[in-house]
Amino acid sequence: MRYSKIILAAAVALVAVAGCKSQYEELLESSDVKAKYKAAFEYYNSGKYSKAVQLFESISLAVSGTPQDDTVQFYTAMANYNQRDFYTAEGNLTHFIENYPASPFIENAQFLRVDCLYRATLRYELDQKPTYAAITAINEYKISHLGSPNIAICDRMLEDLNERIDRKAYENAKLYYKMEDYKASRVAFKNVLKDNADNIYREDILYYAAMSSYKYALNSVPAKQKERYMVFVDDYLNFVGEFPESKYRKELDSLYEKVRKK
Repeated sequence: MRYSKIILAAAVALVAVAGCKSQYEELLESSDVKAKYKAAFEYYNSGKYSKAVQLFESISLAVSGTPQDDTVQFYTAMANYNQRDFYTAEGNLTHFIENYPASPFIENAQFLRVDCLYRATLRYELDQKPTYAAITAINEYKISHLGSPNIAICDRMLEDLNERIDRKAYENAKLYYKMEDYKASRVAFKNVLKDNADNIYREDILYYAAMSSYKYALNSVPAKQKERYMVFVDDYLNFVGEFPESKYRKELDSLYEKVRKK
């Protein structure tokens, strides 16, 4: 009987606790738009972005068409941005830009959308579709906001993103070299520069192209070696003509002398 009373008392206590809603929960379920609007900013300003988002979203329909409409939509995006949910924030900001082009928040929203796209990009080893999407958005922003103080930030973003694309192309070509498929390796390196002559790894690419042609000739049957060594000579001369002070110069000079003697 004593244990039964204890269990009953515990059950009653749990029901009582479950029935006690927090002030936030009561506010969230209420229809007091003004109170929710005020509280949403209080939570936002105190860094409680998740609660701010829920309150902003709960009054979204109620303020539609009112002077508070764009403010609620913008700060919903900002709350998601500040809690590092960049995917959701980018969607919020895209919607905002499309629907509130005259809002005083519009330029800030346009830059933050670009920033969300940049932050959603992946390491160079992974899929670079998000990188290309970010580059397009950044360039569009730069064209539309020529005098913006954010241009310098955009330039740094572009530098980082272009470096990733350049490195991915370079590393992909280098895989053939590591697999010792030197014929395919040289073609791959040449194609990288054909696609983008300004690749920041240009020196390394030309070096590995020359090394590929040398090793391809070295491993060829004697009847094919002279013709294939001449390809190396062309690659060598192109390299030293472009990078005469390269760290690779000594190694390539040595190989060239061997080929010349042959």
